[in-house]
Amino acid sequence: MSEVFIELRNIEKRFAGVHALDDVSLTIRQGEIHCLAGENGSGKSTVIKVMSGVYRPDSGEILIDGQPVHKLTPIESIDRGVQVIYQDFSLFGNLTVAENLALNTELREKRRFVNWRSVRALARRALDELGVDIDPNADLETLSTAGKQLVAIARALMSDARLLIMDEPTTALTGKEVETLFRIVRDIQRRGIAILFVSHKMREMLEISERITVIRNGRKVAEGPTSDFNEGSITRHMTGHDISSESYRWQPSPGAPPAPRLEIKGLSKPGAFSDLDLAIRPGEIVGLSGLLGSGRTEVALSLFGMEPGYSGTIEIDGQPVRLDSVGRAIAAGIAYVPEDRLSEGLFLSQSIDRNILATSYDAIANYLVIDRAKARAMTADMIRSLQIATPTGEKLVSELSGGNQQRVVLARWLLTNAKVMVLNGPTVGVDVGSKAAIHHIIRDLAVNQGLAVLMISDDVLELVGNCNRIVLMHRGRFVADVDTATISEEEISDQLKSFK
Repeated sequence: MSEVFIELRNIEKRFAGVHALDDVSLTIRQGEIHCLAGENGSGKSTVIKVMSGVYRPDSGEILIDGQPVHKLTPIESIDRGVQVIYQDFSLFGNLTVAENLALNTELREKRRFVNWRSVRALARRALDELGVDIDPNADLETLSTAGKQLVAIARALMSDARLLIMDEPTTALTGKEVETLFRIVRDIQRRGIAILFVSHKMREMLEISERITVIRNGRKVAEGPTSDFNEGSITRHMTGHDISSESYRWQPSPGAPPAPRLEIKGLSKPGAFSDLDLAIRPGEIVGLSGLLGSGRTEVALSLFGMEPGYSGTIEIDGQPVRLDSVGRAIAAGIAYVPEDRLSEGLFLSQSIDRNILATSYDAIANYLVIDRAKARAMTADMIRSLQIATPTGEKLVSELSGGNQQRVVLARWLLTNAKVMVLNGPTVGVDVGSKAAIHHIIRDLAVNQGLAVLMISDDVLELVGNCNRIVLMHRGRFVADVDTATISEEEISDQLKSFK
């Protein structure tokens, strides 16, 4: 058994009386891949910040290489080999890849002048060690999320990392990008570097880790070899209860099937997609999946009026509509939940109430004066019906967990009496308990309000469990329309992997 690199013993941490960590112990050995699992708000981030010296525990002990460390600071943590890659990567988008990689070295060596040849050579060596082909001269902001993540990993390894902590590293990655990341993680492990993989994605935990620790409400509730766990047991430890895995199946009323609520015919947009046909009936949840660059996001944006330069026809309840602006899309009854709720779906500096009402002020205003009583009643009803966990709608939306933030976005569109809902990655970055709740809300909307739902996702399991049909997209075209009752998740995944 390999030697222990870092150990937390009986760690306690409180914030304003709230027990963030309660008697948490965790051991990470040299060269192991260890997964720390838990729902949003369970205490995972607090554990990371204690190990990296950002938070000082109220009680308990931290040992590195078997020796107690008192008053661990971020600088000391880095010096001892602990490197954290946070979800935002902590990179500079306005600098080049090489500048991002060399910046810490330049600062550490206190150079007054930059040797650009040396900077580029240093960056090239760091990228070559990972076996990735990224242009050191490229502006970081031009890279994909996966590319930025690889730059962050390369930078961490340049600092003689002994433990690499990866916080929700696969949140915004496609299936193929996850495979690439896992290959690199295993290469890093072979160098004797430990990896703490912080996640709430159960399949990924089981695939990549050797040991799993689960925390719930600030307490460690399970720990052991990965072989001791399965998806059901991890879910039970994370949430405290079992979650139903029953699939959704749309059943039209007896007799002739209802007319399509959304129908597109010959939809084309140069450089994005061509000759697309699709019909979604009231109550249907249709999935859409494809590799990055397949055109699926462009389809979603066109339906919401954000990319108006299309040809072909779009019909809502049999009536042609021209979706050349967001306003027209909303007026036609189309709602859109974007892929990135933080930058595209929410006003983070505003309250929950204001976020929910963002598209409904016309309905609650009389001669430009807002009916505040009506506004409070509307938001309170949405908070109650969607079970948004908050004591008040006046709370900032930025203070909510990812799952509750996503419910706020859904609540906003429910107030518009939408007929069609386009969901682009509806549960990205959401823990297993909130994911199940959001799926239940979507199914309920389809059944009880007759919405036509287009669900775009990389998560094949999510699509199989919630959609009656899945459309696969490749190079701007719909290439398959499969019934989820007659095809397995593995068969769909294999089809997606075959796309080149």
